[in-house]
Amino acid sequence: MNIVGASQWLLLLVAFLVSLFILLSLRGGGRVPPGPLAVPVLGNLLWLWHSAADLEPLLRRLIARHGPVVSLRVGSRLSIFVADRRVAHAVLVERGAALADRPEVTRALLGENGNTITRANYGPTWRLLRRGLVSETLHPSRARVFAPARSWVRRVLVGKLGESGKAPHSVMDTLQYAMFCLLVVMCFGERLDEADVRAIATAQHDWIVHFATKMRVFAFCSTLTKHLFRGRIKMALALRRRQKELFMPLINARRERKRRTQPTVPDNNDTTFEHSYVDTLLDLRLSEDENRALTDKEMVSLCSEFLDAGTDTTSTALQWIMAELVKNPSVQAKLYDEIKATISDDHREISEEDSQKMPYLKAVILEGLRKHPPGHFVLEHKAAEDIEVGSYLIPKGVAEMGRDEKEWEKPMEFMPERFLAGGDGEGVDVTGSKRIRMMQFGVGRRMCAGLNTAMLHLEYFVANMVLEFEWKEVAGDEVDLAEKAELTTAMAKPLRVQHRLNGLNKV
Repeated sequence: MNIVGASQWLLLLVAFLVSLFILLSLRGGGRVPPGPLAVPVLGNLLWLWHSAADLEPLLRRLIARHGPVVSLRVGSRLSIFVADRRVAHAVLVERGAALADRPEVTRALLGENGNTITRANYGPTWRLLRRGLVSETLHPSRARVFAPARSWVRRVLVGKLGESGKAPHSVMDTLQYAMFCLLVVMCFGERLDEADVRAIATAQHDWIVHFATKMRVFAFCSTLTKHLFRGRIKMALALRRRQKELFMPLINARRERKRRTQPTVPDNNDTTFEHSYVDTLLDLRLSEDENRALTDKEMVSLCSEFLDAGTDTTSTALQWIMAELVKNPSVQAKLYDEIKATISDDHREISEEDSQKMPYLKAVILEGLRKHPPGHFVLEHKAAEDIEVGSYLIPKGVAEMGRDEKEWEKPMEFMPERFLAGGDGEGVDVTGSKRIRMMQFGVGRRMCAGLNTAMLHLEYFVANMVLEFEWKEVAGDEVDLAEKAELTTAMAKPLRVQHRLNGLNKV
C-alpha cells in the first residue's frame, strides 16, 4: 500500500473508531430532508464509498426513494439536493438572500480570502465584484468593443476546422481553443499568439482539474486532512504560482497602459483592445476594507475565474448543439435557410446584429441548452441563517428540470420549434425569476453573470459554423449522445464529423 492510500485508510479508521463511542444521534437533530443512514462523524461517507465517483445516478436513486429533496452528510457537513422546480424557486428566488453564501473550506488552506465572484459570501465585496464584471465587461453595450475579437476567433475557428478538409475529425479541442482565445482577449485586452494562449490554457486546466478532483477531501475534517494530504495543498499553491507567472506580465501591461494613456487615445497596436476585464479590476476599490485596491493575488484569482467560467461551459454547449445539428440534418437545413434569408449573398460573416434577426437560431440554442446543459449541478449555496431546508443547499436537477415530461412535450427529442410561437417553450424565462422551467444559468441572486454573453457567443459561433460548413455524420462513427461527467457534462464519445464548405463558399 502506498503512503497516500495508507493515509486514506488511516483517516477512515480513526473516524470510525471515534464514531464507536458516539450514539447514533446524528439523525435525530433538526428538521432535515430524508436521506440514507448517517453514521456519526463519518456521515454518509461509508454508504457513498462506491457511488461518490458518479453522483448523479446515485441522486436519481435517492430521489426516487425519498422524494425530490434529499440530504447527504459527509462528516459534519450537511448537503441538501433539490430536484423540484417549485422548491428551488422558493429557496433561491423567494428566499434568495438567505441562501446566497458559499460553503468554503480551502480558503485558509491556500492563504486566500475568497474574494472572487464565485466563492465570495453574499455581501458588499461580492456585489462590488459582480457589478464591475456585469456593467463594465459583460454588459450588452460592451459587445461591440469585443466584436473584432469575436471576428478574429471566428477566423481562427474556421481555419482550424478547414485544415482537416473532408477527413473526419474531433471538433472539441478546436472549440475549446477558440473559446479560450476569445476569453483571453476579453480578460487581458491582448491578442496573443498560439503558444502563449496554450501555455495559459494548460496552466488554467491544471489548476481547475486539481482543485476539482483533489481538494474536495478537505471538506471532511480539515484539521486532520490538511496534514494527511498536505501534498495536495503544496501542489495547489504551485499551480497558483504558475498562473501568477503567466498572468502578471499581462496585468502589469494593462496597468502601465492605463497610467500612460488617456482613455480616449486609442492604441496603435491592432492586437491591443480598448477595454479588458483587467482594466475593471484595476479600478475597483474595496470599500469595506479601507477602500484598498485589489492585490495581485486577488487579481490572479479573478482572472482565473473569468477564464474558467466562459471556456469549458461554452465549448461544451457548442459541441452538444453541433452534435444535435449533425444528428438532425433537417434542423440544420432549416437553420441554414434562415441564415441565408437574413443576410446578403456576399455576406461572409454573421454579425451580432444579424443573429438578433434569427428566431430559429435562438430556438436552436435554447433547445440545445435545455436538453444538454453543460452543468447538471448549480454551484453550492450556503444558508446565512437556519432555514427550513437545512444549513447547506445544493440546488440540483438542472438537467432533470429541462427534461421533465410533465413540463415539456417529448423532452428527449431535439425540437427547436418548441421555443417558437405556439410551442411549449414559447417565452420561457431562462432567469427563472417568476417560474423555473430550465435553470442552465442558475437562478436568483447568484445566477450566472455571463448569461447574455454566453447566449451571444453561442448564437454567433453556431450561426457562423453553419454558414461556413455543412456538417455531416461520419459513416461507421455515428454521433453518440451519451453523457460523461468531467469538469462539465461532456459527450462521452467526442463529436467526430465530416464537413464541407457550404453555400456560396462551396468548392
